[in-house]
Amino acid sequence: MLEVNNLNAGYGIVPVLEDISLTAKSGEILLIGGENGAGKSTLMRAIAGFNKPTAGDVLLEGKPLQGMAPEAIAKEGLRLVFDGHRVFPELSVFDNLRMGAAARRDDREGFDKAVEEIYSVFPILKERHRQYARDLSGGQQQMLALGQAFVAQPKVLLCDEPSMGLAQALLPPILAFLRNWAETGTAVVIVEQHLQVTAPYADRAMIIERGKVRFTCPASELDARLEEMETAEADA
Repeated sequence: MLEVNNLNAGYGIVPVLEDISLTAKSGEILLIGGENGAGKSTLMRAIAGFNKPTAGDVLLEGKPLQGMAPEAIAKEGLRLVFDGHRVFPELSVFDNLRMGAAARRDDREGFDKAVEEIYSVFPILKERHRQYARDLSGGQQQMLALGQAFVAQPKVLLCDEPSMGLAQALLPPILAFLRNWAETGTAVVIVEQHLQVTAPYADRAMIIERGKVRFTCPASELDARLEEMETAEADA
């Protein structure tokens, strides 16, 4: 579904990513981890078109995306949920969901069905559907940000640090939602610091270090691979 080949990107003349390659298949979750400053968020922004890559290819179902504006990439079926639960604070919960579905205005039935599903998964959003998003807690705003992406029914979802600003107890319900969403056929890529909490919900894991891929493995093997890495570094 998503293919990234030898991607280089950064900010101005400052390089951040070097020769990053990855794939995300329909129905699976790819977990991306790494220390702060490793380039994880830069990678998400480069794939979604917010940072222009300096080299490499990004393909959605075989179609090149490089050079396209972020809104055009979103219309093609790739959505990025930024870190920090970014929503429209002066709009109601329901109107935030409507904004998320702007690309599918001609499918009211599909939108209504998607909204009801979001409300069933996160009932607090249904209770507060007429309230301003600014009045929601951080966790509720993160649920709403995911809801905005869900109603658009993207082919690929990029989710950058869903735990940021949240109590850790709120992360498992969000991860369970993403797991169920992936099983409907969407390819999901999650950037997350809490690897031990997130790995059980993922299929594969990739660790980035200083802008490069350190290793990729089945998510079930992540703890062992991290231990091996730490041991090797300690012995070096």
